[in-house]
Amino acid sequence: MDIFGLFKNISPFVKPYRSLVIITLILTLISSLMLQVNAIVLDKAVDAINALLGTDFTWHQAARILTIISVVLLGKEVVLTGVTFGQNYFGEKMRIYVSRDLSQSVIDKVLSFKMAYFSSEDNATGKVQARIDQGVSSISRTVQNFFIDLLPLFTSALLALILMFAANFYVGLVGLSVVPVYFWITWRQARRLKGWRREMRSYRESKSQGIKNIVDSINVIKSFNREIIESKKQLELQNQVTDNQLKTRQVSFYYAGVKSFVKQIGTVLIIILTSYLVLIEYPGMTIGKIMYHVMLFGIVISPITQLQRIFDDVNDALIYAEGFFDILNCNDQIEPSGTYRPEKIRGKFEMKDVDFSYPNGNKALTDVNLTIEPDVITALVGLSGAGKSTVVNLLDKFYEPQSGTILLDGVDLREYDTQYLRDNIGLVLQKNHIFDGTIEENIRYGKPDATHEEIVEAAKKSYIYDQIMELPNQFESKASDLSGGQQQRIAIARMFLKNPPIIFLDEPTASLDAIATEQIKNSIDAIKKDRTVIIISHNISQIIDSDMIYALQHGRVEESGNPDEIYKKGGIYKDIIDASARSLNIGKIAKTLESSTS
Repeated sequence: MDIFGLFKNISPFVKPYRSLVIITLILTLISSLMLQVNAIVLDKAVDAINALLGTDFTWHQAARILTIISVVLLGKEVVLTGVTFGQNYFGEKMRIYVSRDLSQSVIDKVLSFKMAYFSSEDNATGKVQARIDQGVSSISRTVQNFFIDLLPLFTSALLALILMFAANFYVGLVGLSVVPVYFWITWRQARRLKGWRREMRSYRESKSQGIKNIVDSINVIKSFNREIIESKKQLELQNQVTDNQLKTRQVSFYYAGVKSFVKQIGTVLIIILTSYLVLIEYPGMTIGKIMYHVMLFGIVISPITQLQRIFDDVNDALIYAEGFFDILNCNDQIEPSGTYRPEKIRGKFEMKDVDFSYPNGNKALTDVNLTIEPDVITALVGLSGAGKSTVVNLLDKFYEPQSGTILLDGVDLREYDTQYLRDNIGLVLQKNHIFDGTIEENIRYGKPDATHEEIVEAAKKSYIYDQIMELPNQFESKASDLSGGQQQRIAIARMFLKNPPIIFLDEPTASLDAIATEQIKNSIDAIKKDRTVIIISHNISQIIDSDMIYALQHGRVEESGNPDEIYKKGGIYKDIIDASARSLNIGKIAKTLESSTS
């Protein structure tokens, strides 16, 4: 992205605050005029004092000159203080508002993306977070640099240059000639650093993702004593970042030195030329004009001396803005949605010749055909990786199949309004996310307008109420402090609160103990009535209660039927049931139960 592309992308976020822009520009013009006062006063003061030399002046005359100088300079400073405050305040206010809008816009955009976007390795959580954080930070700094730093400096420089030309064309020409040389050096610097800055962006994204992986995997890391290995991985990345930073700084310091030398050449040329013009008594050139032009040239090159810092920030913005606006302008990843919103959903799903592969290329489903009837409990069984959860992901419109058709109540699933569809589906996963907040807030997530009484009832149905009441702050306790099994019950409570006509249960009792599993099973059995229920579970009791079973293997439906029929076929379902029975030691349990009743 170049500077014009950057400002083109930023402009929609600045336009709503055009009144702040106008105020800032007016104050910028005033402050720029104020900055010329010192040079003008010094010019007049030197000439006035010089005129007194060699004459029978009185101290009253000298005092009068000094008083006027003092009043003008101090008065200018008072005005400039107020103007600078307003300029900084309104400029910073605009930066903060733009930063807020950038952040909110990209969050809204990310929330609109389909699940396939997040399945890509390039869009891992840490990388996306770094892309957003660095993008907002660098772009908002660009707004600040332009309206608070760069614009006032260049306005002052332009006015100073005009005054130099007005006083003497040749001196103005010398001052002007330095500027393109300086900018040419800056352009060369930008070209030299561009590749390294883009590498730095990649390193920072990888670093952010690496830290997130360490935090998420800290239990595994410590249990295997792999701290040193993980540390070495991060050290290698840190060394790459360090090498990149050293190269960047080395080049930056080299060009800074060259630009400083060029600036000093300009100052020397101004002094030599103005002194020469004074010595030859060139019309309008006085000793005061020497100081006048030197001070004006200082104002002209002031943006150039500040340009190094601003240049670094702008170049960072150009690099990070690429990743940020790639997200913000990415419309092909927006989750598709139809418009169909029936008065009532019965809940009959049909999958016909469905093939599906994840974005990473893994083939998950091949030629899948199945029918899920309403008011029927359907179980999906199979070994890990068989495609069970993928079926649920497709039915919930998290993904779309590459080929084949999915119907709901006879209508293509793609025609359904996605939000409406999910309002009618309850989903409980093996590991459910707990949001930062209280227990009540986490349960209310299932129904934002729920009353406290409804939340209490949902907690009772999920057998978590008694444990909540034992906590010091009860429903106001932090949900993240609960155990894994308790958090699972909170997720189930959300589903009870939502009360949808379609329920997907993906290992809903995986994190629960035997007693809790029995309690939750009873609650789920109650809510299953008069609904479409799809359950994925390795729990025999939940599978065997199903009305219909589809056994999947390697992404294909191998067997289907009721529990008795499919078991008698002697396929993968029978293997799973027999293995589950052996792992539970059913025979010994049965003997124990018999001996306890005899």
